[in-house]
Amino acid sequence: MNKVYVIGAGLAGSEAAYQIAEAGIEVTLIEMKPQVFSKAHQSANFAELVCSNSLRSNLIENAVGLLKEELRMNNSFVLKAADLNQVPAGGALAVDREAFSDYITQYLSGHPKISIERREVVSLAEFDLTQDYIVIATGPLTSDNLFNDLKQFLDDDDLYFFDAVAPTVEAESINRNRVFTASRYNKGEAAYLNCPFSKSEYEVFYQELIKAQPAPVKDFDSLKLFQGCMPIESIAKQGRETLLFGPLKPVGLVDPKTGEQPYAVVQLRQDNKAATLYNLVGFQTRLTFAEQKRVFRLIPGLEKAVFERFGVMHRNSFINSPKHLSLGYQHKTQRNLFFAGQIAGVEGYVESIGSGFVAAKCLITHYKNIRYRQLPKYLHPETMLGGMAHYVCQADPQHFQPMNANFGLVPAIDARQRNRLKQQYKITAKGRQGRRQIYALRALSYYRNIEKDIELLNEKK
Repeated sequence: MNKVYVIGAGLAGSEAAYQIAEAGIEVTLIEMKPQVFSKAHQSANFAELVCSNSLRSNLIENAVGLLKEELRMNNSFVLKAADLNQVPAGGALAVDREAFSDYITQYLSGHPKISIERREVVSLAEFDLTQDYIVIATGPLTSDNLFNDLKQFLDDDDLYFFDAVAPTVEAESINRNRVFTASRYNKGEAAYLNCPFSKSEYEVFYQELIKAQPAPVKDFDSLKLFQGCMPIESIAKQGRETLLFGPLKPVGLVDPKTGEQPYAVVQLRQDNKAATLYNLVGFQTRLTFAEQKRVFRLIPGLEKAVFERFGVMHRNSFINSPKHLSLGYQHKTQRNLFFAGQIAGVEGYVESIGSGFVAAKCLITHYKNIRYRQLPKYLHPETMLGGMAHYVCQADPQHFQPMNANFGLVPAIDARQRNRLKQQYKITAKGRQGRRQIYALRALSYYRNIEKDIELLNEKK
């Protein structure tokens, strides 16, 4: 009997193991923690969130919001866990990290079709690839032993980029007299604590930030930095006003104490259900811990902040997927081998979940020798799940980089077709927003009747 293994119990691996088990196939989920920890992980639980507790926007006209909705319609286990353990975050989906991770760990550990092994896999030679089915979902923090083995197996160069983690502070240490509660443009509930800067306060903070001492990171200066997680100090060094159009942008926020928009704003997002922890949104950093404490306490409201977790930087690894994978995250020659998550070249929490889902579905299809007359919805290029899967296997292998969900991954709509769909979908929004709504509704139409989605979009006018 063919054995099925999922290596890595992160977001992608947890989703993959669940989908395979729910298909009635016995699967072994292998996780190296707590025997071996990466530099960024702290918990022995599955699906540990490292960089942030936010799964980003819930709005379907946002690509990642559309991706989440597709996953919900496909009975994603990890998305269900996120919805059950969410904390207030305005129009975004953010979760209580510990409760979310614990829920997934407990559920998968008790599933009758899932066996758990706590050990490090150091080589693919441990498996029989002619008989066994394997999903490698070891994430961007794949252990050196396994990644070096994969390099030899794939006969490929080392691929990686650097990622950074934002710090978290204790809620009780925040000066509530200085901060105000609001979400940008009043979208959703007032879910963020906002630290408002005057111009003079910003000048002091900016000058101290750009001259603060960074922690040494091996290979950092050779580049490969993922733009979406660029350290706050690196952004600041691009120019004095760069932060004002990025992580510290004040637009859409009004300080109720003054009735005016602050010069700059740092947003704090609730990190757990108990609201005892808040993370600094957009404050990924590679500063030393001492410098983080010194500089970030210059933020209004954080003068006496107690840091529960400091920001860190770590190396993320991924394979050259267009060179090695076919549609569905399946290896081109070793057909029993699949990759999922950030090691496969998707970037982001929800994207990792999506790739784990699709890889599992494709493994199930191969395992059961199912033949489809047409592409499944989750592989259709006009859906976000399918668009990501097509990008990963069809991008230029000479310039391949991990990618977040975005509408550039799905086939473009020309002006004639766009006008037709705009009328069909009753879209009234103009410009970029209108185009995004058309792409989103086109994708959702593969899964369900979209009349209610159209009504909801028109209610937002």
